[in-house]
Amino acid sequence: MLRKGVVAPMHRPFDFAQGRRAGLILISTLVAATLIAVAAAQAPSSPQGPGRSDPTFAQPSIAPGVDYTVPTEAEITQALDRIREYFVRSTPYRLVDTATGQPLGSATTPTRTAGIDLKQGEFNDWTYSMGVVLAGMLHVTDVTGDKRFEDYTRKNFDFIFTNLDFFRRQAKEFGPQPYGYRRLLEMRELDDCGAIGAALIKTYKRTKDARFKPVIDIVDDFVSRKMTRMPDRTLARTRPHPVSMWVDDMYMSIPFLAQMGDLTGDRKYFDDAALQVVQYASRLMNPATGLFDHSWFAHETADPKFYWGRGAGWAMMAMAELLSVMPDSHPRRAEVLELFRRGAQGAAGVQSGTGFWHQILDREDSYLESSATAMFTFAIARGVNRGWLQPVYAPIAQTGWRALEKRIRPDGTIEGTVVATTAAYDAVYYFNRPTDPKAFQGFGATLMAGAEVLAMIRNFDIEKTLNTYHYRPKKR
Repeated sequence: MLRKGVVAPMHRPFDFAQGRRAGLILISTLVAATLIAVAAAQAPSSPQGPGRSDPTFAQPSIAPGVDYTVPTEAEITQALDRIREYFVRSTPYRLVDTATGQPLGSATTPTRTAGIDLKQGEFNDWTYSMGVVLAGMLHVTDVTGDKRFEDYTRKNFDFIFTNLDFFRRQAKEFGPQPYGYRRLLEMRELDDCGAIGAALIKTYKRTKDARFKPVIDIVDDFVSRKMTRMPDRTLARTRPHPVSMWVDDMYMSIPFLAQMGDLTGDRKYFDDAALQVVQYASRLMNPATGLFDHSWFAHETADPKFYWGRGAGWAMMAMAELLSVMPDSHPRRAEVLELFRRGAQGAAGVQSGTGFWHQILDREDSYLESSATAMFTFAIARGVNRGWLQPVYAPIAQTGWRALEKRIRPDGTIEGTVVATTAAYDAVYYFNRPTDPKAFQGFGATLMAGAEVLAMIRNFDIEKTLNTYHYRPKKR
């Protein structure tokens, strides 16, 4: 019984609309929490300690994870050596029965299942990413004088050529096999030969190993005469559409053509390399920003634009490689140099406040990516060292390296490198490509970046005034 003056509560019917809204809010919250957890799992896990600045600066940087200091030679060489040790430790130099994983007793009678040991990765394989690694090792030796880096490249190519005849016989009997240097024996794309072909020429110029020259000629024949080209002689792919351009192919072709020109003295190779730079830039470089779109398709009049970091990095590295050996007297050198400078200006404008570059260069909500950072760091440092860029660009490379070196783990792997990435049509694809510390696309560019930044800090007197760095050419 209710007390006098107390009103009995009314039993109102359940509000289904309100319940549905509450349920949707709960579901949205759970989905958001899941996405955040996935993003956190994908993001590099390097500790974000307090930032460092030069102690003479009046107001030092204290942003977590940001290091605004000049690297020492020892710091750079120690970081590079961790990468070298990872490759030395991980490269097996052996043939196996790919069906059982057991080592081959001898490489005499080919079988379909005989192959190189790829269990740990592509260390002994003929791939574009290993090509950049092998070239990077040579470059570190050139700058530091440490022969152990060059020795790795020599040993790697020696293993390939020691076993190449065996795999040629295997291919003749069973067809080219994935574990038997298929990309070398059956070239289909520039990925199969250009970058590692350039590294092979660089090694051949040092060793004069007679085994290398016939393979250099095979790569030359493929790039110069067999690879798909458009009517204006621009190199192109036949996928995903019959006439497709990927910015990656600038690096898969131009450094090889440049090295062929340097090796032979024949200007036609420099002509072709310069043509590729100009034609790719005309279709892929945004004239307003200097950034390179990832792809172009002949059948599309207005395809979507995605300024993928590593793709633009390939373009900058390719132009740097060409300018490094292109004669000053070449009639198109000034044109190539202008495009390089425009690309460097564009890259400088989208470097993040951490020193890294983003996975999608013009999208700050995309993650900070390591291989693009290494490529821009190398290209800009090379530009400063060779006088193609003014010294005002030097701190951009300095801060790029300082960011990148934090991701080189003690075991020599590199956090934050996006895995292999195709030409796609939507931002969601690029935003959600995973990273892998063992992704091979990051190692070679990091070796080249570290070596070039080391050369840069040797080449300049670095003044610290007004809380920043000023690079002054050393008086000779």
